[in-house]
Amino acid sequence: MTQPKFTAMTRRSVLKVSGYAALGTLAAPAILRAQSSELVIGCAGSHTAWMEQIVVPHMKTAIGADILFEGTKSSVNLEKMSSNKDAPYLSVVQMDDPVMIQAVEADLLTPITAEPVPNMTDLRPDAVHMDGMWCNYVQPWAGVAYNTEFQADGVQSWAQLWTDEAKGQLIIPSLQNTEGMWTLFVSAMLGSGKPFSEAQYEIDAAFAKLEELKPNLLSVYTTMSQAFNLLEQGEITMLAGNFSSYTLPRKATGVPVDLAAPSEGIFAMPSGICLVKGGPNPELAEAYVNEMLGPQMQTAIADFATSVPANTTVTAGAIIPDGVPIYSPDWSFVAANRRDWIERFDKLMAL
Repeated sequence: MTQPKFTAMTRRSVLKVSGYAALGTLAAPAILRAQSSELVIGCAGSHTAWMEQIVVPHMKTAIGADILFEGTKSSVNLEKMSSNKDAPYLSVVQMDDPVMIQAVEADLLTPITAEPVPNMTDLRPDAVHMDGMWCNYVQPWAGVAYNTEFQADGVQSWAQLWTDEAKGQLIIPSLQNTEGMWTLFVSAMLGSGKPFSEAQYEIDAAFAKLEELKPNLLSVYTTMSQAFNLLEQGEITMLAGNFSSYTLPRKATGVPVDLAAPSEGIFAMPSGICLVKGGPNPELAEAYVNEMLGPQMQTAIADFATSVPANTTVTAGAIIPDGVPIYSPDWSFVAANRRDWIERFDKLMAL
């Protein structure tokens, strides 16, 4: 099976799906049919595949929505919401938890409530944040992606990133990308010798350990797809901080990659969904969020993206590796310090 190629999408590139228009109109409630059917959704660029294949046709059928999908980094979505605060054009944004905290602090979100979004009542308690300011809809796990043709024994320890054998064979994410935090926190654990609960606050130790990693780096990425292409082609052997929703679907197509769960632990990579304050078509936006949290979408996305669903009525998606600690950082600490960390990281890791 060959993985289909997807073109980049912009606000103006409406994702149209033939054959669903009439059915979607019949299925949509009257209150939704009375308004524009267009919704602009901000989301991660790495989610393009399942957004296009699964979410777009479902939303046309279920609620009559024409989805305009803007795929980019969470930090860029935050910038878009902030710069357009007085006249928002995004209705819903799907992004990472630490950036959600910043969006709440900037008063950019409207709470999700159970009356228009009843499916939120079936979510795990830890999937609803700050009285509904955002909800998690899936949770991939993050480890080390590797090329199975060149790294036949996998990656047993995060410390392998620092070995001589990895020289020039490694790419890590920038801290501008949320998955970049995993390399930072691993560096803190290895550099301080403390358990994760304490090590995540040892940022000086983290940066000292990152400096030791620099000779092994081919590059640092901000666009994951480009780095992953190098991994698939064998130009590098390891890609740190990657997650199950990207690596494992590629593995399933026959690409020579896999995702390692190193013995020191893996990381929870929660994906959140929120309503933009003052965004267009609020009722349609709520209907979209309700569908994303419902069993049909939860099952389909979790299976496609090899992630853990948030809806407790659903059994699907990723199998978390046994016997490996799973860490979730103090996101408030991350949100408060991330800007300074990015500046420090960019200066340190300039290649």
